[in-house]
Amino acid sequence: MFHVSIELVELGARGFDAVDLDTTEWSHWVDVDPADTLTPATGKDWVWREDQVRELLSAPRERPLFVSGCAANMERLFPWIDRIVLLSAPLPTILQRLAQRGPGAYGHSEEERQNVMALILKVEPLLRGSADLEIQTTKSLSATAEEIAAILGD
Repeated sequence: MFHVSIELVELGARGFDAVDLDTTEWSHWVDVDPADTLTPATGKDWVWREDQVRELLSAPRERPLFVSGCAANMERLFPWIDRIVLLSAPLPTILQRLAQRGPGAYGHSEEERQNVMALILKVEPLLRGSADLEIQTTKSLSATAEEIAAILGD
């Protein structure tokens, strides 16, 4: 669950402000109904710390800010986000990427990959409906970062 997208790292290297909201600084686990099947863990969900994220998003800045992350409560923060971009990849690509992670990393175990598959099938259509733009991450990192950065000119 805790990872920084390589696209975000690349955007930071290009001089943009870039923040991964899927870290304990910006997100935390909350208890939810164990019957909720749209969560990464039974009876638990990973949500943004709304006050901190709202402060981050509303702070004046000299450079564009890119954030990454996904949370059940993110929609409440959409008013502070100029553009929502869904970074996606075909399911086989995602599963291959997860399998390449080291032991102990989320998505490395078969059970976690099964959960990821189920979540993608349920959640990705919802994310697509909220997105202003979708970018496939199957091309090179540099090309993907260029495409993300290009939205500033739109």
